[in-house]
Amino acid sequence: MKNLEKFRNNSLLETLNIKKELSIPLIFKRAVHAIALMLAFISLSVAAQGTIPGEIRLDYAYYSPPSLVAKKFGWMEEEFKPDGTTIKWVFSQGSNNSLEYLNSGSTDFASTSGISALVSRTNGFPVKIVYILNTNESSALMVTKDSPIKTFADLKGKKIAATKGTDPYFFTLRALDANQLKRDDVELVHLQHPEGLQALLRGDVVAWAGLDPHMASGEVNSGIHPIYRNATFSSFVTLDTTENFIKNHPQALERVLKVYERARIWILQNPDEAARIVSAESKQLPQVIRQYLTRSNFNKPIPQAIHTDPIKAAIPILVEDGVVKRDSNINVAFDSLVDSSTAKRVVKK
Repeated sequence: MKNLEKFRNNSLLETLNIKKELSIPLIFKRAVHAIALMLAFISLSVAAQGTIPGEIRLDYAYYSPPSLVAKKFGWMEEEFKPDGTTIKWVFSQGSNNSLEYLNSGSTDFASTSGISALVSRTNGFPVKIVYILNTNESSALMVTKDSPIKTFADLKGKKIAATKGTDPYFFTLRALDANQLKRDDVELVHLQHPEGLQALLRGDVVAWAGLDPHMASGEVNSGIHPIYRNATFSSFVTLDTTENFIKNHPQALERVLKVYERARIWILQNPDEAARIVSAESKQLPQVIRQYLTRSNFNKPIPQAIHTDPIKAAIPILVEDGVVKRDSNINVAFDSLVDSSTAKRVVKK
């Protein structure tokens, strides 16, 4: 019996010794596995946040005061300096310029009208509206102070200057439709905004689809005035980027919007100084910019129904005029045009 008990005790000790010997590598293996899982989780988290690009390219425009303010104070450069990211600013004269830059890859962000962004997306470019720079009355049909044009009907058979692919151009199409005139009832002369104003003043055209601050400049300096206004036809100034930028650089997108939000709030708190910045950048008199800013609204930065409803209302006109093809998926493009999720996180209620 003693021998049996001794055998059992020895066997137990041997078993314990074996387990003890095995326990060290087993614990090590489990620790390595846990570390691997943790590193994988960290890697996935970093991937989810995306990378910060080595260069971020944005446009700036006279019709986008937040871009002028952010550029003036170097806030975008300040935001991304810790990352070693270069900020490049590209000047734009209008939505058509901005979208050319964005769609060609020359910029990562574009300041455009909402309708222009829709047309671009319908034509196959992955444009997304992510923020509202200015909920403004962006256009009106302007005539000279001594113009013989007294009613909208007087425009029939006449030349109207408008920058194709911009909000004033689409405004003109909607204005014609609202006043029972067809596209072929007038001659649209495609000129960039400042050239359109000069063409009006020279008498080369009888009306011009204006855009601020050039529109305000004509009012203050030359006495031009609107023959037709309709604020509901505006599609406002939107900040656009691409689907790839949203997907690959979500953290960078949030920080870019953070800077624009900083500029927006600063404008609301410092309207006179903001007017001076826009005046200096655009080479327009301060009273011109003050007139321009009477038509601006910086209180609605998150894309919402007030911004998208005018875009949707313009769809039949865009199709009828041939701006987009009749068999295009413009309604599908409209449904996927806006991504307001980042703006909702950035904008403080």
